[in-house]
This record gives sequence, structure tokens and C-alpha cells, in this order.
Amino acid sequence: MTEPANTPLTGKALLQKVKELSHLPRRETAKRCGYYTVTKNDQTRVNLTDFYDALLVARGVPLGSEGSKDGRGREPTYRVSVHQNGQIVIGAAYTKAMGLKPGDEFEIKLGYKHIHLIQLDADKSDKNGDNDEG
Repeated sequence: MTEPANTPLTGKALLQKVKELSHLPRRETAKRCGYYTVTKNDQTRVNLTDFYDALLVARGVPLGSEGSKDGRGREPTYRVSVHQNGQIVIGAAYTKAMGLKPGDEFEIKLGYKHIHLIQLDADKSDKNGDNDEG
């Protein structure tokens, strides 16, 4: 059996090696291309995320700017799922991007297989409310 590479392969060398090893499972291919670490207990851990990222870069797929990432949490994906309790949570990344503040209100309109959130304009409600002018 061939020993895995010491330094992870990149670029054309990675693409060529992946083609050669196409008969192997993904984890073994990633390991043989150098995308693994050995723990203190001599366990080999395959790093599929770095392997896939390197494959994308080698194929010319841009992965976005790493400079904007602050290293905390996931990037917004514009997809959510319904939680066990039936709620849908819109994360802080989205509300921050829209410039929303605590207390901002929305009207919910239900349609066939869609939900519309319509932001209520606080200034408009003040203008249309009761005033003491005669």
C-alpha cells in the first residue's frame, strides 16, 4: 500500500492524483493526496473539507474572499429550516445586513408555499396616528 503524501497536493498534481485514485473511496483518496493528520494516539484523521476546498480551487472555482470572514460561525446561506418546536429563526447575520434594530416590527403575509415579511415603517405609524391638532 502506498504511504500518503507528507505535503497535501494542490493544483494540477492534485487533479491528476484524484483521477488516478478514482477507484478508491473518497476518504482514502483524500488521505493519499496528503489531506490528513495523525493524532497523539497515532490515529489518522482525514480532512475532507480541506481536500474538497483544494479540489475546487484546482478546478478554478472561486471560494469567496477569506478576508471578510471573522472566523466565528457559519456564513449566511439564505436557507433556514423549521425547528422541532415549529419555529423558523432568522439569524443575526441577516438582520444586521438589513440594518434592523431590536423592536423593529414586521407584518406577516402567508401565501401558497411562501411567507412575506413586510417591515412596518415606525415613522409612518407616528404620522398616521392620533394627534392633538384640531
